Amino acid sequence: MAVHAHPDDEASGTGGVLARYSDEGIRTIVVTCTNGELGDATGGVKPGEPGHDEASVVRTRRAELEASCAVLGVDELELLGYHDSGMMGWPQNDAAGSFWTTPVAEASRRLGELLERYRPQVVVTYDERGFYGHPDHIQAHRITVAALEAAPVASKLYCTALPGSALADFSTLFADELADGRPPVEPTAEELAAFADIATPDELVTTWVDCSGFADRKRNALAAHASQSDNLAFLRLEPERFRQLFGTETFVRLADTTGAGVPEVDLFAGLR
Repeated sequence: MAVHAHPDDEASGTGGVLARYSDEGIRTIVVTCTNGELGDATGGVKPGEPGHDEASVVRTRRAELEASCAVLGVDELELLGYHDSGMMGWPQNDAAGSFWTTPVAEASRRLGELLERYRPQVVVTYDERGFYGHPDHIQAHRITVAALEAAPVASKLYCTALPGSALADFSTLFADELADGRPPVEPTAEELAAFADIATPDELVTTWVDCSGFADRKRNALAAHASQSDNLAFLRLEPERFRQLFGTETFVRLADTTGAGVPEVDLFAGLR
């Protein structure tokens, strides 16, 4: 079970493992906590700009999410339906009904019901920082931890991670010759600092899963979220370069009852 904040997070954060384990016959479940109202509208229209209609954005993003999950072979998609809280510091953070303002006890109870229903062996979400500080990602971490404390059905809990050793590759993403022929763009100091801030030291990364054989599926899942302009830089990469950057998905193991040693190369190590 992958617990994500918004439509498209399932593809960017766990698209490789979802596709790989689905093909291995493992039942895969995606839980999406918000509707993604504060993402782009079609054409890259941002919240607050003319033409950004939240109801229309929700419909578009729901269809994109369903298409992405179909590409990845996801067996079950569950929607908690909370309102997108926007980026940290946006006024929408504190709006009534936002995921960020929802009591953890309330949202974790609903997630706990899904845990009891599906009884996953492995659960994946974000770290306590929400990977890059997004309030909905932080909240997804909080409710997942709380739900598993109340319903300890899973044997293993993971958070997604960007290893420090990958910083150079990801920073050069901005300098690569992209597939549409645009000139390279060097990363700014601020962009490099942001990457460094979200990276996890390699020695703390417990799990390195080879998903290189599923990179095309991950790319196609990202492409299903065509309305979201943040994905475009990744989609402009040549397929082989995309595979180099995204062919391994990495995680930090937060809880384990199996006794499997680390580092490991399989989220199901100790379970099969």
